[in-house]
Amino acid sequence: MPVEVQIASTASTPSTAEMQRWAQQTLDRVMSLGGDRSACDAGHGDVCVRVVDQAESRELNERYRHKDNPTNVLSFPAEVDLPSGHHIWGDIVICAPVVHAEAVDQEKSPEAHFAHMVVHGVLHLLGYDHQSGTDAEQMESLEKDILGRIGFGDPYLNS
Repeated sequence: MPVEVQIASTASTPSTAEMQRWAQQTLDRVMSLGGDRSACDAGHGDVCVRVVDQAESRELNERYRHKDNPTNVLSFPAEVDLPSGHHIWGDIVICAPVVHAEAVDQEKSPEAHFAHMVVHGVLHLLGYDHQSGTDAEQMESLEKDILGRIGFGDPYLNS
């Protein structure tokens, strides 16, 4: 899965290669679990991770969620199959200043929180959600599993 990373923030961010690796490992783990999401083909699909500052995050959050504030991560699933057979999963927008502030508040490293936002965003692109109790438990369990596999602890311990 090609992962495009766009840095449109003045705040520090993990490397492009790290964010690409986290996104790919999330898709690989979901595929390895089977189920209805196993039909995704890791070799055929794109994800864009865009890291932004507060103004862009706030604008997107207002436009698409009607919330007038910046937020840590937004996911925009596309589920588009192109005539070429190529698949586009969608876009993830991460607000670097919000992630940094939350990392301090939650006593986490910024890198660990960025990794969580990438994993969380990719899971949303693949159809996972956390609106109901059962869905939230399933998504959080998968997040913990994936983050553990890539070297980070439970993201919900200090949240």
